[in-house]
Amino acid sequence: MFIVSLSYKVPLEQVDAHIDGHIAWLKSAYAKGMFLASGRKVPRDGGVILARGDRAALEEELTRDPFHQHDLADYTITEFDPVMVADGLEALRA
Repeated sequence: MFIVSLSYKVPLEQVDAHIDGHIAWLKSAYAKGMFLASGRKVPRDGGVILARGDRAALEEELTRDPFHQHDLADYTITEFDPVMVADGLEALRA
């Protein structure tokens, strides 16, 4: 499992200009079963994605993000092994 942390490199106006494409890209990755959760950081200086699968495939998928394609954000990928989860989230251990 992976935590992907996005940090914006540009003003929010530039980010917002590509938000529709970013959301479409997120939906595509959810449909593939790669993304499990995503959302904005608070304060809004980036975002977070919870993902699963192969790291190389994740790295490739991130290159399809309009935020990456337009050099709007930096990405940090942290891998972890969820050995303990809350009730109802057992699928995260798979």
